[in-house]
Amino acid sequence: MDAPALSVVIPVYNEEENLPVLIPSVVDAMQATGKSYEVLLIDDGSTDRSYATMLELKKTHPQLRCIKFRANAGQTAAMAAGFAQARGDVVITLDADLQNDPKDIPTLLEELDEYDAVCGWRYKREDSRWKLVQSRIANWIRNKLSGENIVDTGCSLKAYKRECLQKLKLYNGLHRFLPTLIKMEGYKVAEVKVGHRPRRYGESKYGMLNRAIPAFFDLLAVRWMKKRHLKYEIEEER
Repeated sequence: MDAPALSVVIPVYNEEENLPVLIPSVVDAMQATGKSYEVLLIDDGSTDRSYATMLELKKTHPQLRCIKFRANAGQTAAMAAGFAQARGDVVITLDADLQNDPKDIPTLLEELDEYDAVCGWRYKREDSRWKLVQSRIANWIRNKLSGENIVDTGCSLKAYKRECLQKLKLYNGLHRFLPTLIKMEGYKVAEVKVGHRPRRYGESKYGMLNRAIPAFFDLLAVRWMKKRHLKYEIEEER
């Protein structure tokens, strides 16, 4: 079987109500690109009927590839598994909670003519005021300590040239810092404005405590990695 041009990677954790709405919209967006594609759904140990729903959807959408973890391993693990299994030259990621709009995918793909990775920037977020305040504080701290200028580090809607991901070694929590890790390897990263929608079903998997404290320690690790990253150029070999 020929490899598709595009791979969409979607981590799934207890999203059984969202999936029947999400997948047709993803398929519509991918068909609009005119390129061959696959959609990888990684069930991160869901305790609801997410995986059964995935298999049902696969019957009418053969482009789906359904992967099931034995137990919950976290969003970074789900993304890493998706990256390892993806066959496309371009890999796209988004959340399964319907807050990312698949219609924005072609906009990201256009920027890959000039950049190696493109990150969505949720310009007008449909979240509570408290969540917006948390996010702004977290973004400011991350950029300050990591020497970055990414406006929206938390948006999962991103597109990568496959080569950007092949050198990466991910650890738990580092999916939040993919743009920084990619820049460290010498690749060019851009941000583009994308839509954002209110959550329709289910609840957010992250709260203040289970996000902020682990993310801070992850940030310190990334800061250390940036300072210790090897940089050299071979001038001559005989």
